[in-house]
Amino acid sequence: MHRLWIILGAFAGLSAVAMAAVAAHGLPGRIDPAALQMVREAVQMQGWHALTLLVCGVWALRDGPVLLHWAGAAFAAGLLLFCGSVYLLALAGTRIPAAAPAGGTLLMAGWLLLGGAALRST
Repeated sequence: MHRLWIILGAFAGLSAVAMAAVAAHGLPGRIDPAALQMVREAVQMQGWHALTLLVCGVWALRDGPVLLHWAGAAFAAGLLLFCGSVYLLALAGTRIPAAAPAGGTLLMAGWLLLGGAALRST
């Protein structure tokens, strides 16, 4: 299971760098400034949580507690829902009701689970 978190973290990091390049070089002048700012904020959120998925994967190598895997799942699903819906809204004008709040809630739950995993492992 640890490989899944590392693979997802690596993919999220790769796509965050790609989206950052698009936001810096391909989007200015093509979308309105508010939408561009949304993309930049989603890139930042994606980058931080890509690193967090990598942490989950590396920790899981050392037989981390089951809560760690729940945290990884929450981070992965939260990234998809939150960042995906923000990108979709900013770039295509398509709104998926409740996707961003649900994704944000999952990201927060991931942090709570990660903290719980740390408490359980001591």
